Amino acid sequence: MKADKILKHKYIISIIWVTIPLLTLLHAQSISPPLNLKVLDHPWDHGDKIDLMWDIADDNIPLVKEVHIYSSVSGKNDFQLTTIVPALSSSITIDKLTNGTDYIFQLVSIAFSGEKSAVATSEIVSPTMQLFDGNRFWLGIIVFLFCGSVIYWINHARKGKPLKIRKIAGLEAVDEAVGRATEMGRSVLFIPGIQDMNEIQTIAGITILSRVAKVAAEYDAKVEVPTSRSLVMTAARETIQASYLSAGRPDAYNQDLIYYVTDEQFGYVAYVQGMMVRDKPAACFYMGAFFAESLLLAETGNTIGAIQLAGTAMPAQLPFFVAACDYTLIGEEFFAASAYLSGEADQLGSLKGQDFGKIIVGIGIIVGVILFSAMIAGSVKIWLIRRKEQKSDEFDTDVEYDSTV
Repeated sequence: MKADKILKHKYIISIIWVTIPLLTLLHAQSISPPLNLKVLDHPWDHGDKIDLMWDIADDNIPLVKEVHIYSSVSGKNDFQLTTIVPALSSSITIDKLTNGTDYIFQLVSIAFSGEKSAVATSEIVSPTMQLFDGNRFWLGIIVFLFCGSVIYWINHARKGKPLKIRKIAGLEAVDEAVGRATEMGRSVLFIPGIQDMNEIQTIAGITILSRVAKVAAEYDAKVEVPTSRSLVMTAARETIQASYLSAGRPDAYNQDLIYYVTDEQFGYVAYVQGMMVRDKPAACFYMGAFFAESLLLAETGNTIGAIQLAGTAMPAQLPFFVAACDYTLIGEEFFAASAYLSGEADQLGSLKGQDFGKIIVGIGIIVGVILFSAMIAGSVKIWLIRRKEQKSDEFDTDVEYDSTV
């Protein structure tokens, strides 16, 4: 029994003699700073990125937890913590820098014990703007496809080759609506929205007004245009005058039929509703940007029995126009009206090219969704296989344990 105690004490003493030198050695070992530090301007960027590369000493890899990166403008010497990267990383791209400014970077290794290494300081580096930004590569491809398709179809149309454009019922009905007003001896009411000329929908509405006025001049019908903006009134007058001139009826033009009412939304709507009930126009055109007044105008036109054509790009107002009007130009149909009505090669080719570009983008989206779905499905499959293997290993371990017992 006494011999066993002596052996036990000797065993403990030998462990202590071995452990103490090891602990002393580990405590005495310090970590070195990152080695081979390099700083380079990031290629093909907007002039706001710098690439940092470094190495961790092999004997420091088990000891280093992370690397702290500090940056400062050259000459100021006010280093601020920029980012923290894991010890296994050996490079990083620092962004949101100022183009043409000189920077200095410092790297410090941090051990698991919290000990910090000496500082590794970089050379002075300055981010430089490149001719091409690599992050916008795909945007460049999309722009190239769009512009290329537009140029191709414009040249195609200029050569006199026919372009098939889908018929738009609302625009085909312009002649019918003006002709009906002529037969009934009533006027044509045209409302170009309630926004000013800086609104693209107002410009599109004025373009359609040109076509309506030309047909009215040919049929000897009266077109009345009350506006809610003075600048729109001026543009509408010039547009209608040009249409009457191109139709050979400049003497029939009457600028008093194009007039300004008020900028106030519902004051304007109240006037137009009263005029519609009194004069009962045979055809009503609502072409432009509309808001809450859309249903008020369309319902009033419906009660007087007028044929109504509407066009707008306001999604919230389209349901009201569809419900109350005979024809409605929805979204892009409204903006394509100028090309559709003019028949000019440049406008038709541009319209065709834009549609072709949209088809290409749509195909790209579909392909991207399929590839991404396939990638997710593959990841899920790999996870299921690993899960099955893990359960199989757990089952084998349980069997071995039961056998041992």
